[in-house]
Amino acid sequence: MTQHEKRTQLMHLLYQYDINMKLEIKANYLSDASLLDELTTITNYLSEIDAIIRDCLTNYKIHRLSYVDRAIIRLSTYEMNNLKLDPSISINEALNLTREFSMLDDEKQVKFNNKLLDTISKYIEERQ
Repeated sequence: MTQHEKRTQLMHLLYQYDINMKLEIKANYLSDASLLDELTTITNYLSEIDAIIRDCLTNYKIHRLSYVDRAIIRLSTYEMNNLKLDPSISINEALNLTREFSMLDDEKQVKFNNKLLDTISKYIEERQ
């Protein structure tokens, strides 16, 4: 499984978790059972991840983000904050997911997510 495929599945799982608010995901639906472990880890840090996102949103509330975009932003924030992944890699992957799955057909959501994730990466860097 490529990193992009892994991120795509994690984004789908975070989306599903956000809607259901529980981790009742059958392992046989996953192409890689370790994804459930990673999802559990991400959800354990969700309050910290959401706090970072809230601190970086300007004149916008986290609940106004679509489920898809919230999942993408959470995954990228987790990668940058907890996995210490290079922000340029994480942001680029997040923007690719936005282009692939966001509800908007134009670049408006891509620009919004790019600006937010750039702000988040700077926020994380300042805290370290």
